[in-house]
Amino acid sequence: MRRTATTLADGRELIYFDEPDASGVYPPDRAAAVDTRTLDPRPLASQLRYDPLLDEWVAIAAHRQTRTFLPATDECPLCPSTPTHASEVPAASYDVAVFENRFPSFSDNPAEADLAVGAQVTPLSPIRPGVGRCEVVCFTPEHTSCFAELSPTRARTVLDALADRTAALSARDDVEQVFCFENRGVEIGVTLHHPHGQIYGYPFVTPRTRAMLASAVRYAAAHGGANLFGDILAAERASGERVVLADDLWTAYVPAAARWPFEVHVVPHRQVPDLAALNDAERAAFAGLYLRLLRAFDALFGAPMPYISAWYQAPTHAGRDLAWLHLQLFSIRRAAGKLKYLAGSESAMGVFINDVRPEEAAKMLREALR
Repeated sequence: MRRTATTLADGRELIYFDEPDASGVYPPDRAAAVDTRTLDPRPLASQLRYDPLLDEWVAIAAHRQTRTFLPATDECPLCPSTPTHASEVPAASYDVAVFENRFPSFSDNPAEADLAVGAQVTPLSPIRPGVGRCEVVCFTPEHTSCFAELSPTRARTVLDALADRTAALSARDDVEQVFCFENRGVEIGVTLHHPHGQIYGYPFVTPRTRAMLASAVRYAAAHGGANLFGDILAAERASGERVVLADDLWTAYVPAAARWPFEVHVVPHRQVPDLAALNDAERAAFAGLYLRLLRAFDALFGAPMPYISAWYQAPTHAGRDLAWLHLQLFSIRRAAGKLKYLAGSESAMGVFINDVRPEEAAKMLREALR
């Protein structure tokens, strides 16, 4: 894989990740293409406000109200640029492209929060700058494609790009956790149809990660230092009832207490903290297994499945001895033509009620494999 970096018209970073052809030759340098647009100045960083009831930070990012929303195909900002349409990717083609989000939830443009030390909404709700990083990952130049239609080679390139960005963002002083994810489908709320994912460099450890690590600490204390993530993986493999796919390096299973109608955790057999720590064999094996899993999701009801694909990685500065990299893939579709909405119990109380037995979901997904 060849990595080349350049900048867009407003100074944001763009990185191309290119594959060689069958004879080992790379395409011409994509970074030679120049962004000819005249762009508005980059938005100021968001504002973080502290919620003392839940011990969580909430990002207030009002500039995102103006972000691009479901544009026409010939106006897509993620397609390669053409003589009649200059996009976020100046090159005429690409394999995988990663660039700073034009409408970021977190950024290193700190002015919104040129906040005085000790700034607060109330004495119980301090404010701080929403510094960090948000990036967009374009999986393919093909506007009407999807991740499930990628080749294993391209899926591996995407994984390598995510690992590259995880390592780079983890080295930043303003990033406490790196989150790589894909939202797919208008039912999920995507604002761009082009196949893409995102990367968030959070300036704090996320609430879900904190909760998982706290559980792991308690479990280790009660079980002689055992790793909770590893023991869950071992238990699911031993049972086998909810395992959907497995090989020598990865297991994909529906968790026993799945919250979503169709939810699969994809876990490496070796404890690693993040994507950057995966070795060559693990990366190669993941690409093929993941593509089969996505195709099974689409085959369940004979239509593209809306889903969220979320990588859980260790924080950059804490819990790395306990955390265990894993992917959570889940859909809000519970049956053909029916969606699972987060209504009163889920949205207000955080108590999930799943309409599909995890064992039945695993069985359906195994039958849909191809």
